[in-house]
Amino acid sequence: MKVLAGNSNRPLAEAISTCLGVPLTKASVRRFSDMEVFVEILENVRGEDVFVVQSTSFPANDNLMELLVTIDALRRGSARRITAVIPYYGYARQDRKTGPRTPISAKLVANLITQAGANRVLTMDLHAGQIQGFFDIPTDNLMAAPVFEKDIRTSFEDVNEVTIVSPDVGGVVRARALAKRLDVDLAIIDKRRERAGVSEVMNIIGDAKGRRCILLDDIVDSGGTLCNAAVALMEAGAKSVHAYCTHGVLSGGAVARVAVSPLVQLVTTDSIQATEAVRVSRNIRQLTIAPLLAEAIMRISEEKSVSSLFT
Repeated sequence: MKVLAGNSNRPLAEAISTCLGVPLTKASVRRFSDMEVFVEILENVRGEDVFVVQSTSFPANDNLMELLVTIDALRRGSARRITAVIPYYGYARQDRKTGPRTPISAKLVANLITQAGANRVLTMDLHAGQIQGFFDIPTDNLMAAPVFEKDIRTSFEDVNEVTIVSPDVGGVVRARALAKRLDVDLAIIDKRRERAGVSEVMNIIGDAKGRRCILLDDIVDSGGTLCNAAVALMEAGAKSVHAYCTHGVLSGGAVARVAVSPLVQLVTTDSIQATEAVRVSRNIRQLTIAPLLAEAIMRISEEKSVSSLFT
């Protein structure tokens, strides 16, 4: 196999490469003076099984275009199979029509990746499970739950004090899966979103009093939902509130918002490369998903089961 890295998250690609014991394929991914993307593969890839590691995080459009051009370059270089490894799938929040004359951009991006020449997609914790159905090629959606479970068991002295909390009704399936793994209670926060990017916590379904609550989400962008939820849980008598999320987008003033919130700690994965603000934050830390992605890549290359990773 060959592993090729884009520019969106080079440290993660290097960590995956180390886990696999396979050096990163030499490639030149650069811009012309007008910021047009140019990709040149500097090794022979004819007949190879190639994995392209590229999150479509900020700047989302540049990183997406970089992925598409890289896939096209590999296809024209006669690669046998091209797998787009997309730890964070951008545009996933646009998975349905939210009103008249609005796009379903998650489907559009799936079409672009397929038409560029990808034969398979490997991603993690899609915002909505139905996005897998947007692709007409095999798509593996990994879960960060095993990584979170291990960290929670290590970080909390008594797991029996923990309650997993979904910050909204849409995340209940994800939260229930982790609660089942840990064999702990589940709570749900019912919120009303007045407009995009602004959330208002209404009430808590379940018991938070005297519990060490762990908020679980797939994406943290502005941080408003998590911080409001943390406040509501503390007001309901929670002993402490932590948060785990797969994709730490953390745009705008999110890091500052988390810093002054009741959250003891926000734990994210390295599906998105940490900014300087995240690296120096006192209550945000990252867990690596490189070993999990490396194992999935190895299983795909050897035609073995990927789903058995989570059983």
